[in-house]
Amino acid sequence: MSPKRRGPVLDAVDLEVYRHRFAAIAEEMGAALQHSAFSPNIKERRDFSCALFDEHGDTVAQGDHMPVHLGSMPDSVRAALADCPPGPGDMILLNDPYRGGTHLPDLTLVAALWHARRPILYVASRAHHSDVGGSRPGSMPLAREIFEEGLRLPPVRIVQAGQLNDDLLRVLLANVRTPEERRGDLLAQVAANRTGLKRLEELCEKEGAGRILMAARELMAYSERRMRAILRSIPNGTYRATDTLDPEPGHPAPVLRVRVRIAGGKAGVDFSGTHAQLGDGRNAVASITRSAVFYVFRCLAGADLPTNAGAWRPLDIRVPAGSLLDARPPAAVAAGNVETSQRIVDLLLRALARALPGRIPAASQGTMNNLTLGGVAADGTPFTYYETMAGGMGARPGADGLSGVHTHMTNSLNTPIEALEHALPVRLRRYGLRRGSGGAGRYRGGDGLVREIEILADVECTLLAERRCTPPWGLRGGKNGAPGRDRVQMGPGEKWRTVPGRVSLRLQKGSVLKIETPGGGGWGRAQKGRRRT
Repeated sequence: MSPKRRGPVLDAVDLEVYRHRFAAIAEEMGAALQHSAFSPNIKERRDFSCALFDEHGDTVAQGDHMPVHLGSMPDSVRAALADCPPGPGDMILLNDPYRGGTHLPDLTLVAALWHARRPILYVASRAHHSDVGGSRPGSMPLAREIFEEGLRLPPVRIVQAGQLNDDLLRVLLANVRTPEERRGDLLAQVAANRTGLKRLEELCEKEGAGRILMAARELMAYSERRMRAILRSIPNGTYRATDTLDPEPGHPAPVLRVRVRIAGGKAGVDFSGTHAQLGDGRNAVASITRSAVFYVFRCLAGADLPTNAGAWRPLDIRVPAGSLLDARPPAAVAAGNVETSQRIVDLLLRALARALPGRIPAASQGTMNNLTLGGVAADGTPFTYYETMAGGMGARPGADGLSGVHTHMTNSLNTPIEALEHALPVRLRRYGLRRGSGGAGRYRGGDGLVREIEILADVECTLLAERRCTPPWGLRGGKNGAPGRDRVQMGPGEKWRTVPGRVSLRLQKGSVLKIETPGGGGWGRAQKGRRRT
């Protein structure tokens, strides 16, 4: 007879129930944040993420939010635990990219669930704030060092024993262009964390803290077993890929390299040979690079895999220190989170397409098309605005790519026209699909978007985008998608002029900005007589 297992045992049904219980708490945190927020970027675009963590800062469960946030958030939680561990009623605020953050506009708030006089679980929320200071409105400038990008916060107590730290809040709000909106968004994060703590307390009262912690551990062990099985289904071997970022004028294109080694239910991902960190904001910190790797392997697993730290245990990730994928201070990093993260995904998919040719899609748009605007409205009120724009999804084996969608490391929405025109002195003159921008093939890539914005007050504008020079690639004979294009008309009747994908402009009232986002790559050789559906 086999020895009996001691203590309570969770069967498959129990695990599935707890999986959804934990995920539902993270989702409810997100709902509280969205519906309490002030800025269109959070309440309309849903540029936020929420998750639960164990006593070590490992992910237990997450909401269906933004991959670029969620994969990097454990490093921020661990930084908070190391530098400023939250006591009962405390919440720790940080945004330092070199301590698990992404870029400075993403503020992370961490709080602990205390039981029997010790912290047993943590909740965290992360939201992109439309301005955290710096040299340009929106805190996404064309910077050369991080000090130009905004206020950088190590782990600090913004809430202590249930009370807001007014002194720290005053310092924060004195360094931003839109203090009322920032205060509202930050308090929405406080509300989200309190919602998560309340639901966890209720669960512990009902089920017992010991059983809850055991469920978290067993869910991680289950996800690890599943990921190892998935990796064993990939043919053993070493798979390489190379790609380039868009070049700066007068400089060679920065090169990204990866080597993926699959063997024995493990994956080694090595970025040796990647370009050194850059003198612009496209540098990614190591947390971002790991987040992109986690995302790609999570996609291979299917929707029924519980997303938690266990799934990442079979992955060995190596990134050269001081490269543009593990940049060191004081490198600027604002675009590394939004742009380089997308290109890491493209790179990994290109490598894995050699191992799994029938499963991997062509490249999607490979950019988030970041736009920031800032100025003063006619009534004297300062405003800042940030959004990302959708584009074409890469075609897949067996299906065309979708058009006009956010893909990969972003899971946000476009700002609705009504919300944009209500919040800002702008008018949307055109908003629709960029027909024909998807790559041809047996299955066609999705089309990008055209967004034409008329400026109704003088503004400072920054555009951060990739895939303006290097198009999204097709696979297995499919054609490349069209690269993006950006143009400006400086006044009524003026000629349109093309501007770079990374540019800062001062636009006067009456100017028009036209952004055409990239299409996705095609998959497979085109067949005669096949029409796009």
